[in-house]
Amino acid sequence: MPNSKRIAEHFFPAVFSLLALSSPCRAQQDSLNSANTNTRAASQSHAACCSDIGRSISLREFPGNFLADQKDIWLFPTQIAKGKHIWPTVGILGVTTTFVATDAHSAPPFRTTNDFSGFNRVFSSGNTAAFMAAVPAVMYAIGWYRKDSYAQGTALLAGETVADGFLLDIPLKAISGRRQPLTYAGDGPYTDSFFNGNHNPFHSGGFYSEHAMAAMSVTTVIARRYRSHRWVPFVAYGLAGAISFSRITRSDHFPGDVVLGGTMGFVLARYVVLPQRE
Repeated sequence: MPNSKRIAEHFFPAVFSLLALSSPCRAQQDSLNSANTNTRAASQSHAACCSDIGRSISLREFPGNFLADQKDIWLFPTQIAKGKHIWPTVGILGVTTTFVATDAHSAPPFRTTNDFSGFNRVFSSGNTAAFMAAVPAVMYAIGWYRKDSYAQGTALLAGETVADGFLLDIPLKAISGRRQPLTYAGDGPYTDSFFNGNHNPFHSGGFYSEHAMAAMSVTTVIARRYRSHRWVPFVAYGLAGAISFSRITRSDHFPGDVVLGGTMGFVLARYVVLPQRE
């Protein structure tokens, strides 16, 4: 990718410009909220797994909302025991297991090629982490400046979802201790990745990918709450896909780590955090 430097210079600023333009006026959001009122009963039924339906959003209430999320997350096995959400859970576990089972074969081609060097420079760990942190921060600042509580709430919900996913991943990383593909030489073998890596949950790599989780968390919140702008979901999910894919091309994570991380980000946003405000 010979133009990767030019892309890096203009890619993220362009997205911030789009973000500023996408902040809707109050009238547009009132119209959307009115439409959502008609589906409130269905949304509350859909969110039956969760506590404190309809809780409000603010910086002051952020800690309490986060703790309520954690209660729902860690008590989720009790929902399974009651026969709820079984098939979606089986589906997620099945897809993740399939990817993990094939990781030893799907990771080496990315470890042994330089075809993604330009892409990897643009979507480096530092660049993508800064970008994902900046998007909610910029959205909150725009909302504060324009006195747009909806934009501010969207930013807080994105941050809340990322925090939920991060805390959930700490024990998974600490227990699994999965090695990064980049710690292997050439074609491997890559079959001994679990329990043979760093068990520090704050270390790079591991199971699952926090980059993929954070990207999909922020994306799902923004795409859902700004879905009246038809281009927003396409741009948001496209960016999340690129960020997630870069975890594989850089050999920071196995494909299975990325798939589970992205899935957790989507599930936490769509079924834990957002149903309580729709």
